[in-house]
Amino acid sequence: MNRTSRRPRGKLLLGCIAAALSLVTTACSGQTATVDSGSGGDSGDTNSLKIAAVPGWDEDIAATYLWKQILEDKGYKIDVQELDIASTFTGVANKQIDLYLDAWLPSTHSTYWDKLGSKLEIIGAWYSPADLNLTVPTYVKDVNTIDDLKSHASEFGGRIVGIEAGSGLMRLTRESVMPAYGLEDDYQLTESSTSAMLSALQTDIAKKKPVVVTLWRPHWAYAKLPLKVLKDPKGAYGKPDSTKPIAYKGFSDDHPEVAGWLKNFKLTSDQLGSLELLIQEKGQGNEQEAAKEWIGKNKTVVDSWLK
Repeated sequence: MNRTSRRPRGKLLLGCIAAALSLVTTACSGQTATVDSGSGGDSGDTNSLKIAAVPGWDEDIAATYLWKQILEDKGYKIDVQELDIASTFTGVANKQIDLYLDAWLPSTHSTYWDKLGSKLEIIGAWYSPADLNLTVPTYVKDVNTIDDLKSHASEFGGRIVGIEAGSGLMRLTRESVMPAYGLEDDYQLTESSTSAMLSALQTDIAKKKPVVVTLWRPHWAYAKLPLKVLKDPKGAYGKPDSTKPIAYKGFSDDHPEVAGWLKNFKLTSDQLGSLELLIQEKGQGNEQEAAKEWIGKNKTVVDSWLK
């Protein structure tokens, strides 16, 4: 993340078009996303919180529904809003959204942070290291580094399967990784969605076909599929990030209890992987049910965050 995110082709909309019932911001992919107004940071209702979630970014979905369940058990009213990453940062900065749990900093989401960070605050860091990469199946024996891709373009059909166009992962792959390794003439970076990328990956693995995709860790795919991360000897993806909750400036003063819990929030790779896989097994629409089950199995861990 999963993704996230994970930078926009067009301009990032920094303004916030407020209306009586909704805030509309321009998505980084050229689509639009709507943020419902109501229980955001300036509503005065300290027990109602809005949390943004980016569809398809599995670690974000996992963390969001985990905390939705935890906070509802504590008496809070939680509204999860699915938004693209550009709308998420803008919505939080303008206090239309209270929290986003999956900001990848300092690198992946740096474009948004550089423009909006003065209106935001970071509340802890719950997973590290979080890295972006190119990944291939383990049966692709002769490709172990990004450098190796250049001489094997025909095997992969000259295609790198990507995710959402506006993600930091796509921006870095397009603007940093491909030029650094001389891949622009041999490969096309295809824009799709995270779910489409994962579907293509699993289809090609079932056929034992060579395929290279943009991916990130942590992600459940590494526990479920035979995958290997291509080494990045030139460091084109940069140093790994940490996944951090962000909120509007002043959130910790408005909600000190929640901020304190989030500062204690930590997950290991195994813990996050088990939560993500449980969500996958339960299926779409049952994310909170999976989170509740995971909490029941990991009560000691969860209790340690709520001190």
